[in-house]
Amino acid sequence: MYPIIALWAHPRSLSTVFERIMRERGDLNCLHEPFMYDYYVHRRVRIMPGFEIDLDHPAAYREIRDSIVALAQTGPVFFKDMSYYVLPYLPTDPDFASKITHSFLIRNPVSAIVSYYRLDSKITLEEIGIASQWTHFKALVDLFGTEPIVIEAESVQARPKQTLSHYWEQVKLDYVDHAFNWSQEDAPAAWQPVKGWHQGALASQGIRDADPDEAARKREAFAQCLVDAPHLADYLAHHMPAYEELKSRAQP
Repeated sequence: MYPIIALWAHPRSLSTVFERIMRERGDLNCLHEPFMYDYYVHRRVRIMPGFEIDLDHPAAYREIRDSIVALAQTGPVFFKDMSYYVLPYLPTDPDFASKITHSFLIRNPVSAIVSYYRLDSKITLEEIGIASQWTHFKALVDLFGTEPIVIEAESVQARPKQTLSHYWEQVKLDYVDHAFNWSQEDAPAAWQPVKGWHQGALASQGIRDADPDEAARKREAFAQCLVDAPHLADYLAHHMPAYEELKSRAQP
């Protein structure tokens, strides 16, 4: 079996941009949030707005897991997904978990929450996703005794080539320079069911330069969101400790 690399993210963490870079390498079978189907289709935890369901996609955890393992018989696999999709299963499925090289992507929750809320004002506490990442991270440490890779979205944006070069070295992939630029006309077909969530990535041709004023603007935007959605302050307080734990483990 070929390697399976997983990027466990949270919504609006620039994970789709990260996935695009991995796709542009050209040497990986790439999947876009395959376990989304278990959470939103099989278990129907919530109706996700703007999700055009592919009826041919496996829906239950075991079916999705087995399809990933089968794909890894044909070549190396990369997928990005959310920890809260798999928490009911993966920590008690060590056989599958042991087949994966695990990594985590985090972004400042103020930025992530603002971005998600603007797309879906009915976002739930669980869908912020960072607390589940920390639970997931600890479960993997308990299973295998080693800490998975943690990457900050801000580092990907500020130092894409340096950050990805380090990441690729850790997951045993060669450096590929052409992966940092792409054509808008070649948007992945796998994004089509959720294209409304990824307009920025669809419209881009590479990672946009880091903006030194972005953090301040996000804090201001978050304060504005609190006027209509004061519960977002509780969401932030709930997820911030998990973010800080993961941030303390992030690669340089």
